[in-house]
Amino acid sequence: MTRFGGNSEIMTQTLSSLTSMTGFSRVASAWRDMAFVWELKSVNGKAFDVRFRLPPGFDGVEAAVRALAALHVKRGNVQVNLSVQQAGGAGGLKVNSALLEQLVAMAENLRDRLGSAPIQAENLLGLRGVLEAEEPVLSEDDVKARDAVLIAAFETAVGELVLARKAEGARLADVLRAQLARISDLTAQARDNPSRTAEAIRQRLAEQVARLLEQSDSFDPQRLHQEAIVLATRADIQEELDRLQSHISAAFTLLQAKEPVGRKFDFLAQEFNREANTLCSKANDPSLTMVGLDLKTTIDQLREQVQNIE
Repeated sequence: MTRFGGNSEIMTQTLSSLTSMTGFSRVASAWRDMAFVWELKSVNGKAFDVRFRLPPGFDGVEAAVRALAALHVKRGNVQVNLSVQQAGGAGGLKVNSALLEQLVAMAENLRDRLGSAPIQAENLLGLRGVLEAEEPVLSEDDVKARDAVLIAAFETAVGELVLARKAEGARLADVLRAQLARISDLTAQARDNPSRTAEAIRQRLAEQVARLLEQSDSFDPQRLHQEAIVLATRADIQEELDRLQSHISAAFTLLQAKEPVGRKFDFLAQEFNREANTLCSKANDPSLTMVGLDLKTTIDQLREQVQNIE
């Protein structure tokens, strides 16, 4: 039977390759007189989901950048935002003729009714929406060149997002190691609990049989001893301890995996919880019950952290 001695298992582990699902990146780029900023933010998710917020006229890059995101990110909800700024005056200004004519008609009508002074052109031009920035007209080759710059900048941004997620994953791995060390220690405490010694078990059995015989002298002592032994066997937690130790070993193996292990770790955390629940239900001594409750608390904390793993 494999046994773990406190933190000794942790000290022999190699550097973890865990990746978190939480991360952020921001990359700025430019093309001619346009300035671009990609912002990527990822959070926990059951699967991979990416959503884009792109300015009008930039939808043509979505397919390419979506493929890049899917290539580098395997799990999590990713929000992608692209902001674009045009250098001042680059595209010139144009008058919204329809809005201007409507405003002139309204102003003339009011002037006739109120007898006010003639309309001043600068007052109308200062109204919101009358003057609009005129977008430059790009050729097909220009659009391709611009989009190539955008896609290259996005690839840099998604690479930085992956690095941020890996850095968070390294911090997360340290937390998981500490929690697994605590689970290992508590498993050892349960294994070595005095209530599990042969003498303690014999004493408990003797007390149970004595109480039953006090209530009636018609019981068969031999049969009572046999029944008590069966009950004691059912209350034995050795199988749960063996499975907990096996799960601890499996968890350390997952910490060293190169591929995403979030779903496997989530399932393993559920198995940890199942064994801790069974241990508590079988505990026949208050000290062992307290160890089981500490196990459940630590495993719950482990399950919370596991939700962040890719």
